[in-house]
Amino acid sequence: MSFEDVCVLIPTLNEEDTIAEVIEEFRAMGFENVLVIDGNSVDDTVGRAREAGARVILQSGKGKGQALKEAFDQIEDGYILMIDGDGTYLPSEAHILLDPLLQGRSDHVVGNRFGNLQKGAFTRLNMTGNRLINSLFRYIYRVPLNDILSGYRAFSAESIRRLDLTMTGFEIETEMSIENVKKGLRITEVPITYGQRRAGTLTKLNPLRDGARIMATIYKMAKTHNPLFYFGVIGSLFGVMGFLLGIYVAMDWLDGRIEHIPLTILTAILIIVGFQLFLMGILGDVIASLHQESMRELYRKK
Repeated sequence: MSFEDVCVLIPTLNEEDTIAEVIEEFRAMGFENVLVIDGNSVDDTVGRAREAGARVILQSGKGKGQALKEAFDQIEDGYILMIDGDGTYLPSEAHILLDPLLQGRSDHVVGNRFGNLQKGAFTRLNMTGNRLINSLFRYIYRVPLNDILSGYRAFSAESIRRLDLTMTGFEIETEMSIENVKKGLRITEVPITYGQRRAGTLTKLNPLRDGARIMATIYKMAKTHNPLFYFGVIGSLFGVMGFLLGIYVAMDWLDGRIEHIPLTILTAILIIVGFQLFLMGILGDVIASLHQESMRELYRKK
């Protein structure tokens, strides 16, 4: 399989200090098809990308997710190698991601940044957030991936067309990972190097805001993959509130006071709703398991 079948996709926003170097290294390795989707940079990212030999598309909207979806609609090549343009990933490791894909062993390959994490690449807050998010993903989706937020990936155009991508921001990598699991696609994780951002360049990621959005995405998408967890969490909240209120009401009754009748009714409602939500989770889990098995069987037949 030649590199002519591979499109190197680079989403950018104000990366004038690093983008040319990234593109030139890919072209030196034989990747002639390099596509930059730029989010309307205010610096010279676009000019330097074109000078380095890349084809540049200006994003019509905002957000990394929107940019990627827009680029996917325009790529006609069989395979896509996606990498950030900030110089934190090594183009020289492209073969590590492409080999499982081109050999037909995988549909989607994720570069695990923790495989060779360079000193200073993550702040303590970012490290903690990444560990928490990946642990939550593994617990809910039961897939042993260690870096679902990685921006260095390889996948076939056919597999990306099977994904229902809706996120417009930094949640896109998380959604791609979850959609691969839900669609029963073969996903492989390989160790890669992740380095420190070049001095003077700023990250676009807000650890607290974007971290909260990513975790919300993981939980929200669990509704159709792990309903028992999704409804179980909500049901547990109702049940715990009902139980605590019930203790308060019971203590009054034990003291011989029959008061708080409306509160007693609310306690019963909260406990019943919590129990019903838990039952909905069990039923949904059975349906989801049957659906996932059907999808796997359909994929095997193809």
